Amino acid sequence: MPKIDEIKAEIDFLKDLFKISIALLVAIIAGLSKLYLDDSINILFYMGAIMSILISIVPVVVFKKIKKHIKELGELDG
Repeated sequence: MPKIDEIKAEIDFLKDLFKISIALLVAIIAGLSKLYLDDSINILFYMGAIMSILISIVPVVVFKKIKKHIKELGELDG
């Protein structure tokens, strides 16, 4: 049973990380759109664009890890 509990705890952590990364991505995109609408395209805009690209990779990686752990959990139960 401890292995199942460990996997469940890691899935919970990864779900929280997924939520945080999505919220951060939404905030950065909102900031980028505000800069664009204010016609204030400067270094901050480009840094935000680069960060949004980098942060958009995080949810994909986290999703794959969650999927792997759910599969492991199914194999342990079955």
